[in-house]
Amino acid sequence: MKNNQFAIRPTNFDTQIKELQDIHFLTSNNEMITDPIDLFKDFLRISFLEANSKAVFEQKLSSYMATPTQNALEYLNSNNELSVESFYNIALQLLKFNPDVDFSFEDPLGAMKKIQLNISDHEGVVFTLNELKSAWYYLLATHNKNGQTFIDSLAARGYFTPFYGDVGEPLLFNGKTMPVFDPHKTIREVVYVESPQDTDNDGKLDLLKAEILRPYESNSGLKVPSLYTASPYNQGTNDETGEKVMHNVNIPLERKEPNNLSYDDIKYVAPQKKLPNKRTVNSHAEVADETFSREQSYTLNDYFLARGFAIVYAAGIGTKDSDGIRTTGDPQETTSTVSIIEWLAGNRRAFTNKSDNIEIKAWWSNKHIAMTGRSYLGTLATAAATSGVKGLKTVISEAAISSWYDYYRDGGLVIAPGGFPGEDADVLAEETLSRRLQPGDFYKIQPFWDKKLQEITDKQDRASGNYNTFWDARNYHKNFKNIKADVLMVHGLNDWNVKPRNVERLWNGIRNNGVIQKIILHQGQHIYINAFRSIDYTDIINLWLTHELLDIDNQAEKIIPDVIIQDNVQPETWNKYSDWSNKDNQKIKYNLSDDKLSISAPTNETLTFSDQLNSDLFDRYKNHNDTWQHDLVDISNNNMTHNRLLFTTNNIEETVIDGIVKINLNVASSEDLGMLSFQLIDYGLSKRLKVSPTLLSKNGLAGTFDWREDDLREFELGEPTDYKMITKGHVNLQNRDNAYRVNDLEPNTFYPLSVELQPTFYRVPKDHKLGLIIYSTDFGMTVRGNKDIKYSIQTGESNIVVPIHSDTII
Repeated sequence: MKNNQFAIRPTNFDTQIKELQDIHFLTSNNEMITDPIDLFKDFLRISFLEANSKAVFEQKLSSYMATPTQNALEYLNSNNELSVESFYNIALQLLKFNPDVDFSFEDPLGAMKKIQLNISDHEGVVFTLNELKSAWYYLLATHNKNGQTFIDSLAARGYFTPFYGDVGEPLLFNGKTMPVFDPHKTIREVVYVESPQDTDNDGKLDLLKAEILRPYESNSGLKVPSLYTASPYNQGTNDETGEKVMHNVNIPLERKEPNNLSYDDIKYVAPQKKLPNKRTVNSHAEVADETFSREQSYTLNDYFLARGFAIVYAAGIGTKDSDGIRTTGDPQETTSTVSIIEWLAGNRRAFTNKSDNIEIKAWWSNKHIAMTGRSYLGTLATAAATSGVKGLKTVISEAAISSWYDYYRDGGLVIAPGGFPGEDADVLAEETLSRRLQPGDFYKIQPFWDKKLQEITDKQDRASGNYNTFWDARNYHKNFKNIKADVLMVHGLNDWNVKPRNVERLWNGIRNNGVIQKIILHQGQHIYINAFRSIDYTDIINLWLTHELLDIDNQAEKIIPDVIIQDNVQPETWNKYSDWSNKDNQKIKYNLSDDKLSISAPTNETLTFSDQLNSDLFDRYKNHNDTWQHDLVDISNNNMTHNRLLFTTNNIEETVIDGIVKINLNVASSEDLGMLSFQLIDYGLSKRLKVSPTLLSKNGLAGTFDWREDDLREFELGEPTDYKMITKGHVNLQNRDNAYRVNDLEPNTFYPLSVELQPTFYRVPKDHKLGLIIYSTDFGMTVRGNKDIKYSIQTGESNIVVPIHSDTII
């Protein structure tokens, strides 16, 4: 295996000694030891937490090997010097690596280098006392085979439980916070934040339920930062009623009436609305009226609770125990999200319950807030950042939407998020309106909700798929300039739910904001990556949040690379780069010719394909999208031969695609309407990473002793396949200029067209072929009308422009 650690902080020796003292590895009992052998033995004694006697300690010590012929007990009792090789033989076993599998006792340093583990500085073949202290320091900060630092693995076994109650502030080691707060004594409370909006039109400002978990010590004067997760799913969902409003996608594409709209014609302008008066405060309290038993937690948040952070969950307007209605991503939802931040920062009111008007402040908050979460949760974090709200120091935006049009639409077409054909903004609003789960409450707003839900259905405009005022209200790009918080983005390059365009536009949209921005791109789908073996993601976030929320100068902004990308060829390989999807990247232009992609001069041919399938094949594909995808991409499959155009290069040298692939076509439709879809393919027999991670150990990771656990996972290679889809894109031929202007389309008339595929970063191995497939109906994402439409491409005017990564791995 390979270890990829990006969050180890280079630390000077004096600081190493102080931190070893702080975490009690250097104590009054051993600081006077001058013999490296004796000190190493004491370090091991402290680490063997289960050993309560000398006999048990020696028993356990003898189960480790120090050399090919001596166990650790024999070695440490019979030698006067501690060899570097013996130290690392024992260290590798402490890190759970297996001899004869991961390393050999003859060459532990070679294994350390191969696995990419830190080797501490040393001058000779034996450690001096100070070299040993430094080596032990870095060993504690090093990841083990199970995806945890050694110090975190000790924490999971109870190392820090003696610190509970004795530490009045966060404890740092290697620039990161340690779990010294007893999570079993966590304070749980509920408050109701008064939001400056009345979305359910009841004449009162909406009250929003927030669930708070904070360390017990925050009751005794410790001011703590907040990790805030805005999750519309947190209070439950309405899957059954949401299913009822799902839309039929087995319908034909409709012709649209041409228009000559400009952006100003569809630009969203916030309506001016007189708000109800604020509530009259009757009294104040420091203790909440309400508690809760268990939240729908995010395991990354669980990890930080024992490290001195408060965790805050709020579902927002229209959810159970809150006021208002759901609006799916519009400015009202942003206001709802931001209101919680304002309360945590001391700039908004909250109450102990919804009726007595007893105000409660976040008196325990240090007024530094971060937002965490994936998908809709990360989306609301992005939305909140675009408000520029005071107190929001950073957002960790995972698989987040940056424009809802790019989630539910593409190029003038209705496009389903991957895996959810027929879902739309109205479906999501209904699914997350958890006020419905409380019939007594829902009864009061049902007529108003029914009207508003129909309004969402009408304004989202599935008939045209155009960008309009509804979608402009849900486009955060327009407010990127307001982002003042530092942003750490995480996204899957195979995420066809929240497609990569969303993160690429955020990445490039804040380049000039003067904020710190980082990005991690993985090879998965729509997933979390905080419990993966091959990358120290949790440590990265620990380093980041310690810097951002505790004002600790741990150099996180310099240590964490700007860009980390998981390699798609080599397993367990994450590389750091200086940038991603830079518009100035070198580009290769491939011309289309018959069935070839070539850098040679184009040939003038007209190639044609049909969208219509026989009824049996159509019925099979609409019920089995995976079969359709296989048949579309497989060169040898005849089912789709007449329903696609397929172009491939000859075998190419290794090429790294970095950014947005652009397709330029001269295209005609046999009808006065039409749509095209595109897939870029890597052809070549090869083992490829699975897009879904493999479970390595159920509940294999614990954030601290006897506390919540997470599954250890990893991306692994699958069986050899002949191809892999790299990226894709879609366009309505009537939206050739942009997504809001509709052009006429004369049948059998050729028009120039440019289409941007979803951005990517992909390594095409040597001797593979790059392929382009042009087709119409995408059974996984578009409507499926099975109309008899023929499409023609003039190759002489058509090409594909591929951005190439030229920067070296840092």
